[in-house]
Amino acid sequence: MNKELLTDYIISLTHLYGLVHKDKVLEIFNLQNENKVDEQAIIDIMKEDPQELKDNFVEIYKDYFVNESILEFRDFDEQLKQKEGKPYYVPDKEELLNYKDETYFEVNEQYNALKNYVAENLLEGDDYKAEVICSDIQGGCRFGFAINEIFDTFNERNISFESEEQANEVLQLIVDLANNTRIWENNGHTPQEIFEKYEKPHLKPLPKEPFNFEGSEDSNVISFKTGKKIGRNDPCPCGSGKKYKKCCLE
Repeated sequence: MNKELLTDYIISLTHLYGLVHKDKVLEIFNLQNENKVDEQAIIDIMKEDPQELKDNFVEIYKDYFVNESILEFRDFDEQLKQKEGKPYYVPDKEELLNYKDETYFEVNEQYNALKNYVAENLLEGDDYKAEVICSDIQGGCRFGFAINEIFDTFNERNISFESEEQANEVLQLIVDLANNTRIWENNGHTPQEIFEKYEKPHLKPLPKEPFNFEGSEDSNVISFKTGKKIGRNDPCPCGSGKKYKKCCLE
């Protein structure tokens, strides 16, 4: 029983944190369960390297359980560096074990606000399509916030905005969602939680200012992806592929 449950913890914690040291798995398991396990129980699983871990995209590397994508893209050292010194978000047992499903994410008020807006204003009330689109956007927020790629979610489905104001409203909702999404580099915390609870200036949430589409010769529009001022001949930040002066600057 303990071995099966311990394996569930390993999978869930790896999905939540991206990578997790065996000692952290042991600590959290024993914190939440009356029937304790010792380090040998973890070591035995690591030696066995059960197929269930591989089936759930979990690999063993050194003393860590690691999401296979991190090893595939050789991001292990970079991920460790980004996580260093940050506290761990540890939900209660029931919530934690939801993360055994790799596709699981916490549905919060920011997600619902975006979904409701998209359904009502862009999809004529189609909640199912809104759910699919917003799930894709949430995934983008989890694994690297790039506004151009997120707007592609709408472009690929031939969904257009009625006005610049509407595009900015959607963008603000996406930024709010990104700031409240649990991410690997924060050990499961959201950017907003790290900012508010632990006051780390270098971990400020994503900018809340919308794009300034009212262009001019001296436009101050800033790219969300690069943080640099956009020139008239640069690619437009909306992701259209056109030059800025031929797109949203007009």
